[in-house]
Amino acid sequence: MRAIKLIPQLRNVTEEELIKGCIREDRHCQQEVFRLYAGKMLSLCMRYSRHYMEAEDNLQDAFIKVFDNMDKFQFKGSFEGWIRRIVINTALKKHNKKSYKNEIVGMENFPDNAADPDVYAHLGEEVLLKLIANLPTGYRVVFNLYAIDGYSHKEIAEMLGVGESTSRSQLAKARSMLQKQIQKLQNIAV
Repeated sequence: MRAIKLIPQLRNVTEEELIKGCIREDRHCQQEVFRLYAGKMLSLCMRYSRHYMEAEDNLQDAFIKVFDNMDKFQFKGSFEGWIRRIVINTALKKHNKKSYKNEIVGMENFPDNAADPDVYAHLGEEVLLKLIANLPTGYRVVFNLYAIDGYSHKEIAEMLGVGESTSRSQLAKARSMLQKQIQKLQNIAV
């Protein structure tokens, strides 16, 4: 298990002991797990949410699931990765329940060819994340799952209840839309 920076009361506790404390429902251990991972996971929730309040709701629901299922963590692989998967699945389940999931915005204006990956290389992370956040929901979710979180089109199709071709199409259209937005920014900068 990796070394983690803990609050003074839990200074000499390993990640494994912290997890076991959470399983025993030790409030201090639970608070520490939340403190250690909530910031990163909120950023993750923001990528799958339409606004900050929705991201906070997703984070809260995800951590409830984390603590309810902590006894199912098998100490194989990364604990943070395990939490991350719960957060993504929680956000996607809420997304799938939303009425806007079938949102179609200007799809007829975007070609199916993929954008040149070099176009993204010169942007700062913050600017790119803002551009991604402004994508229509379906595009944004598929782009995040594929390009940022590393899921395959098959996995995305299963998670979202769509076909693999839909996932590929949404990704291509997201890339195209991003490329156009980036080109506009570059034209303004010149």
